[in-house]
Amino acid sequence: MATQQSVRTTGRMSASRYSELKRMLDERQQELQAQVVGRMRDVREEGTWGGKMNEVLDAVESSEADIQEDLEFALIQMKSETLNKVNDALLRLDRGDYGYCFDCGEEIAEKRLRALPFAVRCKSCEEARETAEKRHRQTAARRGGAAMKRSRRGSSNAIAAQPDGVFT
Repeated sequence: MATQQSVRTTGRMSASRYSELKRMLDERQQELQAQVVGRMRDVREEGTWGGKMNEVLDAVESSEADIQEDLEFALIQMKSETLNKVNDALLRLDRGDYGYCFDCGEEIAEKRLRALPFAVRCKSCEEARETAEKRHRQTAARRGGAAMKRSRRGSSNAIAAQPDGVFT
């Protein structure tokens, strides 16, 4: 089956690059799966409140246990999301469009793919996208700030305009 996939992708990607990327993604997938399963097992074994199920906890200990549980859950969720991105990258590899920028179509540098195996854009296109998003957020924030000022002015006028002297 690997030869069929290699043949299918040789139009854009060499067989050696395909094999190297496939190996890298498979390793990352296995690593992430092991981490997710391990963390979930640890959380189940520890149980609620960090393994202190039979102990009476004061408010501070209970709060710390809640925070620890939230952190563990967040870590598991982040690893799971990364695993999903790696799985998506493997699907793109099988389709023959992995390792190529979504925007410009150029090959994504192997160094970038090693650092971020689920990258969908080359460095230049990703930087351009991030700059555009930042500009959009700044523009939206300015517009939102202006709208807030207008609404505050409008509400202060409404308060002053109450004829019966009652402020709402």
